[in-house]
Amino acid sequence: MSPDAHDPAAHEALLAFDRAHVWHPYSSALAPQDHYVVDSAEGVRLRLRDRDGTAREVVDAMSSWWCALHGYRVPELDAAARDQLDRMSHVMFGGLTHEPAVGLSRRLLDLAPDGLEHVFLADSGSVSVEVAMKMALQWHIAAGRRRTRFFTVRGGYHGDTFNPMSVTDPDGGMHHLFRGVLPQHVFAPRPPAGIDREADDPELAAWAAATRELFQAHADDLAAVIVEPVLQGAGGMHVWSPHALAVLHDLAHEHGALVIHDEIATGFHRTGPLWAGDRLDSTPDILTVGKALTGGYLTLAAVLCTREVAEGVSRGEAGGLMHGPTFMGNPLACAVASANLDLLASRDTPAEVARIERGLREGLAAAAQLDSVAEVRTLGAVGVIELREPVRVAEVTAAAIARGVWVRPFRNLVYTMPPYVTSDADLATVTGALVGAVEDVHG
Repeated sequence: MSPDAHDPAAHEALLAFDRAHVWHPYSSALAPQDHYVVDSAEGVRLRLRDRDGTAREVVDAMSSWWCALHGYRVPELDAAARDQLDRMSHVMFGGLTHEPAVGLSRRLLDLAPDGLEHVFLADSGSVSVEVAMKMALQWHIAAGRRRTRFFTVRGGYHGDTFNPMSVTDPDGGMHHLFRGVLPQHVFAPRPPAGIDREADDPELAAWAAATRELFQAHADDLAAVIVEPVLQGAGGMHVWSPHALAVLHDLAHEHGALVIHDEIATGFHRTGPLWAGDRLDSTPDILTVGKALTGGYLTLAAVLCTREVAEGVSRGEAGGLMHGPTFMGNPLACAVASANLDLLASRDTPAEVARIERGLREGLAAAAQLDSVAEVRTLGAVGVIELREPVRVAEVTAAAIARGVWVRPFRNLVYTMPPYVTSDADLATVTGALVGAVEDVHG
């Protein structure tokens, strides 16, 4: 059946099976939702079917959870996938290597902050954080130090598997149900909001003093600082100063801990610079990347580290990093990822993101006048409307779809991370839909 054809009975059967058997993310099997069916996607648009089967095209304001930087059916990425399929789709990475993995690793190191020299290819963002934390632990163990705890700030999110959950906000995050089972790490207060705060800002100085005292109290146990630089993602879209990031770097260096930057959400220009951490002169010991790495085509992530970390881990009793995903270095994903990085480099991506930032700032400004809105903030290709109450997700989603836009709010946030290729006209549609949906539903 072509995408334009529609069989009402088949549509209802699909939704019925979905409700009865398919468990969607962060959802209840006891009270399943009726989801919108996606027939196809092209450019920045999704072709959805409503619950009654009505078809409509909507602008994707989410980049499919922030990964589809160039939108959908991208000719360059399609060609890379087809070419690689003609060679091989997968082969194990244990004892073997291949050009797609080597080529991608070379590209990543060319783009990476200075000093990062080794690449470990993982298969999801959460797994890359697991690997980064395992690297830090093994590095200390190999040197004869029993440092088993991590230092981070509240409001963060690092993934849904157990180690990443343990450094996600323990109270405000979505994993508080696992308290008591997860390892106990050290959480500093969230830095004061605002990317433009200077080092001598009184609130930032007070935060730095409290954070220093907390770090020093646990320094002998701390393996690494792990943090999302400048912008926290699924923990609440909080924006904070590079000077706060510098404080965390300084504390780690003073006390022999490593620094891990989680750039899964912020990397590849999402906040403006190539890496959100580029706003700081100091570079991390370990860097995680994912989400946008393949332009939204396939799941892939990577962990980059310094030679010191790689050699330190390898000198330990185990003789190497003790991790090996089955689909590590998947050739198909690596080939598409390389094409994605080539496409980013061929465009003036910083200018594209700056254009989107201007459009988001102008288009979302009206939301600040609504009684239900606590704050509106933008950074790079990220726009956030923070509500004073939990968002009524289904209602806001439906109101935005009625205005021609797909959004997926969470907690008290109605936000957008649009594809970089979103036109000015489509961007205006997105911002108008977000503001209008909030006003309709929350007032």
